[in-house]
Amino acid sequence: MEIVLVLHNIRSCYNVGAILRSAEGFGVSSVILSGYTPRVHDKNLLPHLREKLDKEIHKTALGAEDMLDIIDTDDIKAKILGLKAKGYQIVGLENNIKQDICQINDPKLKEKLDDKIVLFLGEEVDGISEDFYNLIDLFVEIPMKGKKESFNVSVAASIAIYAIMNL
Repeated sequence: MEIVLVLHNIRSCYNVGAILRSAEGFGVSSVILSGYTPRVHDKNLLPHLREKLDKEIHKTALGAEDMLDIIDTDDIKAKILGLKAKGYQIVGLENNIKQDICQINDPKLKEKLDDKIVLFLGEEVDGISEDFYNLIDLFVEIPMKGKKESFNVSVAASIAIYAIMNL
């Protein structure tokens, strides 16, 4: 299974770093950063700002940020459409939405997934914007047993990547 990870509008450098570390550890093929997600080694920033962001991302990525194929895009919709044209299935990690959604631990999930997927992660609080729903082929969620409604995005990313890679 090949997984491309999309981090769209993730605010926290620490979340980005933790996701990059997990992505590298699980063998994700590439990571796409879009929206206002902090970029690694962002040449568009002044040196002191770039250094600050890189230091914050590195704090949780611990070098994984330099081991991954990281792609930066200003047009995530076009990037997703391009990946779809190359045969990738777009999978949105969400919860509590009014769409058909498959639990990540559903034994039938394996039958629903293709060999090449894009795992799309949205904002820490609001999740994936409804503007992207029409691009997503399948929504998956992590079942919650406690009182909280969701996991931190970096934790959720790790759980989802592990679960999908081990179907």
